[in-house]
Amino acid sequence: MSFGTWLFTRLHGALVGTDGFGNRYYIDRRTKGQKRERRWVMYKGAPEASKVPPEWHAWLHSNLAEPPVQGTKPKAWQKPHIPNLTGTGQAYLPPGHTLMGGHRSKATGDYEPWTPA
Repeated sequence: MSFGTWLFTRLHGALVGTDGFGNRYYIDRRTKGQKRERRWVMYKGAPEASKVPPEWHAWLHSNLAEPPVQGTKPKAWQKPHIPNLTGTGQAYLPPGHTLMGGHRSKATGDYEPWTPA
């Protein structure tokens, strides 16, 4: 975070909550309760937008009036949020990717190339 963002947060921000990643969410005290509230996040570690869980994303974009409740149990069908892994060692590499050897299995017999008429 930059010094300006830190100073603005200290002067005008009111802490609303934190998420499981340690990110802190703020609202501008001057616009609280108005039609267009100013909301922002202070990331823990590197600023990476994909580290914002869906419920907090909805709050930041004013889709939710109230911030998410801490400790709510997720639904049985919900998976835990994971940030974008592109560029890391855990990124998905499909078969045939150059970093996976560049070889993929042969196409099965049901493949017919398109030829223009």
